[in-house]
Amino acid sequence: MKIEINDDKKWQQSLTLKIILLAFMGLLLLVPLEMIKSIIKERLQTSEKVRKEISFQWAGEQTVSGPILNVPLRIFPSQKDAEPYISLFHIMPETLDIRGEVNTELRHRSIYEAVVYTSALDLAGKFKIPVLKTTEKSEILWDESYFTLGISDNRGLKGSVDMKADSLIITAVPGLKDSEVFSGGITFPVALEPGVEQIPFSLKLNLSGSSGLAFSPVGKITRTSVRSPWNAPGFSGNFLPAEHTVNSDGFSAEWLITDLNRNFPQLWSGSSYKPENDSFGAGFVLQADHYQKSLRSAKYGILFIALTFLALLFTEMSTGEKFHIFHYLLVSLALVLFFSLLSALSEQTGFNAAYLISTVSTIVLITVFLSMLVRKYKPVILLMAMLVLLYIFIFILLTLNDYAYLAGNIGLFILLAVIMFLSVRLKIFVGKEELT
Repeated sequence: MKIEINDDKKWQQSLTLKIILLAFMGLLLLVPLEMIKSIIKERLQTSEKVRKEISFQWAGEQTVSGPILNVPLRIFPSQKDAEPYISLFHIMPETLDIRGEVNTELRHRSIYEAVVYTSALDLAGKFKIPVLKTTEKSEILWDESYFTLGISDNRGLKGSVDMKADSLIITAVPGLKDSEVFSGGITFPVALEPGVEQIPFSLKLNLSGSSGLAFSPVGKITRTSVRSPWNAPGFSGNFLPAEHTVNSDGFSAEWLITDLNRNFPQLWSGSSYKPENDSFGAGFVLQADHYQKSLRSAKYGILFIALTFLALLFTEMSTGEKFHIFHYLLVSLALVLFFSLLSALSEQTGFNAAYLISTVSTIVLITVFLSMLVRKYKPVILLMAMLVLLYIFIFILLTLNDYAYLAGNIGLFILLAVIMFLSVRLKIFVGKEELT
């Protein structure tokens, strides 16, 4: 059967051919969408670089480990002519209680920002001194003992640090006397009396850092409590909090960890174990910042374009007006420009305000453009309402971090049902398009 298309219905206005052309156009528009996503990723990488620079200048992510007691032993080998040597015994606390108040703030450089904090930490507990012996003859050097406190970045220390050990007040000295347990930190030299059985201790620490604060469970029983006004914590490390509360006023979290939960003992010599590897704590997360949200919204770009094309097709069929394929191209370019505009504005105004401005601008542009083509207000208003619902739907998906996938699938299912219903109402039947 020969199908003829007369001058009144040009080939560009054939529904089947138009759908094919629109599908091809949609694929071509993936190229500018990918270019926009590439630009957003580049800006995101620049933002991460600036954050690292701010963190480096302030102080990095902090891990507090200890304190631990280090007791040197002079070993006298049984072999003839062998020289005596020193072996360090590292003793973990019997109990360790940590209380922390963490105040966060946003630091800016140009249009970029990073989370930094200052913390006030109270550490208290006690050491139980075990029997120290070796398989060879040895001498315990009690007067050369010292405490060490592991700190990831010493630049974050504010003021002097004093440790109360039993009745002694010990002022910290810079650096570590040994690197067998910690890679960085401070030392508290102390001359212990032989025969001491236990040593209660306490110290206060004012520590600055960025991104996150972690602790090592060096105590046989380690209790940790942290409070902060930051309302977007990310709990990380080997242990999650036993209890935690997160609300608009901030968060509080408590951990309870015993020696059975970790991978190192209460006593050892040498560098066999690194307590920092068993750390736990909280990260101060910038929730889906504007670059991440802009990138996520750009991933919905083809959905924006496809649904707008469908809305235009339904407008054509419901009004009898015909849009040239060039009109579809102009509308789709306006949609692509939306994502570039959104990313650029969000750097200055934040994501929510940028999304509102970009959405209103794009919808007004498309609505005015179509009203000049159709010159009928009802279908144009209907199309504008569909675009508003579409942009609201995408915004909800961007804000629902945990349920975005579920909400997106439910929304698309409902949308498909509406499209199927409208196609029946408009009597679109596959294979039954009438052409004269």
